[in-house]
Amino acid sequence: MDALIITCLFLFLLVFAIFLKETYRYSVEKEKLIAHVHEIAGNKAYHVRKRETTSQKWTKRILAYSDDYSALGSRINFFSESHEVEEWLLKAGRPLDLTVVRFQGAKIFLALVGIIVGTVFFVLGFPFAHFGLIIWPMLGYFLPILLLKNKARERQNQLRYDLPEFLDTVSVTLQAGVSLDQSLREVIQFFEGPLREEFSRFNQELDLGVPREKAYEQLLRRNDNPEFQMLIKALIQGMRLGVPIAVTFKIQSENMRRIRKELIKEKAAKASPKVTLITTFVVAPTAIMLIGGLMVLNIMEEASLFSNLFSK
Repeated sequence: MDALIITCLFLFLLVFAIFLKETYRYSVEKEKLIAHVHEIAGNKAYHVRKRETTSQKWTKRILAYSDDYSALGSRINFFSESHEVEEWLLKAGRPLDLTVVRFQGAKIFLALVGIIVGTVFFVLGFPFAHFGLIIWPMLGYFLPILLLKNKARERQNQLRYDLPEFLDTVSVTLQAGVSLDQSLREVIQFFEGPLREEFSRFNQELDLGVPREKAYEQLLRRNDNPEFQMLIKALIQGMRLGVPIAVTFKIQSENMRRIRKELIKEKAAKASPKVTLITTFVVAPTAIMLIGGLMVLNIMEEASLFSNLFSK
């Protein structure tokens, strides 16, 4: 029996070693093949799609059930018309590979989940559960809308934040004599986020034969950030009038840095009244109540002392 166990263990280790060897060989051959393809076709490391996390995979699987309610969601489109949803998805970068049809179904699906949750809480007798019969379905309906709009806003803000450094780098590359397309392909490899995704898609469209002006228009359609739109419009105008691209990038970079400073000053100016309001209506009344409460306690304690003395 011992000899059989040792033999099985030896065979297992042998097979495992062969597996590791073949896996390593496969990875090496794969890297060689990718390098060979890049050498022939050109190094076009777009990396538009990110690796999905486990939570994103599970979320996509759950959202797949919402396709059954897409027709109903398209008819019940309060605060979420189909053309508005399409604009939100474009500006948000189509998170979780959402389409307009699936998003419309997701609202109804989550509203039904809210009805089930509210009913369960009501049956179990939770406090204020009768309000939950209305609040939970409404929350399930409006939650996807709020999340998508917030995602689009955050993506546009990130685009505004990364744009000046990107323009400086591209401007230096252009001044060194590199073409615009090659400069964009090289520079976007050192950036992450929506800026890399947008210009990678722009390069892909050019490689597929889309006219440059049409590709610029698609960039304008996918992003409503004022600074980004100002850059693309300047590129279109420079392409039509023959203005050097390097000069355009340099000027736009300086303008965007100036705009960023103005926005910071504007936010600082808006923060001062908010701090004043909080101080006036929260901090000051709380401090007055604490001081007044201590005074009342001291008075009551002294009154009790005097009453004990007179009683004696």
